[in-house]
Amino acid sequence: MKLHELRDNAGATKARKRVGRGPGSGTGKMGGRGIKGQKSRSGVAIKGYEGGQMPLYQRLPKRGFNKPNRKEFAVVNLGLIEKFIEAGKLDAANVNEDTLVSSGLIRRKLDGIRVLAKGEVTSKLSITVTGASKSAIEAVEKAGGSLTVTAKADAAAE
Repeated sequence: MKLHELRDNAGATKARKRVGRGPGSGTGKMGGRGIKGQKSRSGVAIKGYEGGQMPLYQRLPKRGFNKPNRKEFAVVNLGLIEKFIEAGKLDAANVNEDTLVSSGLIRRKLDGIRVLAKGEVTSKLSITVTGASKSAIEAVEKAGGSLTVTAKADAAAE
């Protein structure tokens, strides 16, 4: 077998329907669009149209609000930090936002990094981040380490 002899299996591919190519093709003249009307014209999108009746998406009540300037934090769990320290990718004495990104644990900082308490902590950690849950701070201090939250988190909470 040579490269030029490679073919798809019979029936695996289907030719594209070429519309508007004369009366003999079966899809000539009006190209399968029918006669007149909005759908026969080009550049028409009638997604939410329900024949003059008020569309469903407009009849349903609207709820909630998304704050346009909200802070977006990168989230990391204590168990993952512990795993990276055991693998030798992080130094337990100096864990901060830059070292978390450079180790590959977090892709990007966003508006800061927030530490959550999921997972076990055994090593004595020294962490400096933008935010942390109360249970995460307790877990790190229980293991004999320290978790410092920088001033940026206070501005984010407002």
